Amino acid sequence: MPYIYSMILPILTIAPSQNRGRGVFATELIKAGTLIEIAPVIVVDKVQRKKLEETLLYDYIFEWGEDHQNAAIGLGYVSIYNHGIMPNCRYDMDYDAETISITTIKDIAIGEELFINYNEEGAEEKPVWFELH
Repeated sequence: MPYIYSMILPILTIAPSQNRGRGVFATELIKAGTLIEIAPVIVVDKVQRKKLEETLLYDYIFEWGEDHQNAAIGLGYVSIYNHGIMPNCRYDMDYDAETISITTIKDIAIGEELFINYNEEGAEEKPVWFELH
């Protein structure tokens, strides 16, 4: 059975984010626990990942697979969500379906930016690569 991808994008928009380039923002009130996006990804193996790490796309790839050796490029809005230590959304990876889902973990106000924590579970407060530069 093929996987079905679903996006609830009419309640989201991409706009300038202070000191972060672009970000994803709510255009309506979004309740905690709302699945707002299921986005397909393009998966690359570890050889291709090394090549991507030498490009601008390095800042947009997700580690992929149980061993984190591969990488994935999120389609939809997935690669535009900015990092936050205290996020208002979480992301979940489905390796079989090759998707990343975004779910709100707090109520989101109209005009509020949506954030995910880029760190793995258990290391949420660890600085991420771009904060170390």
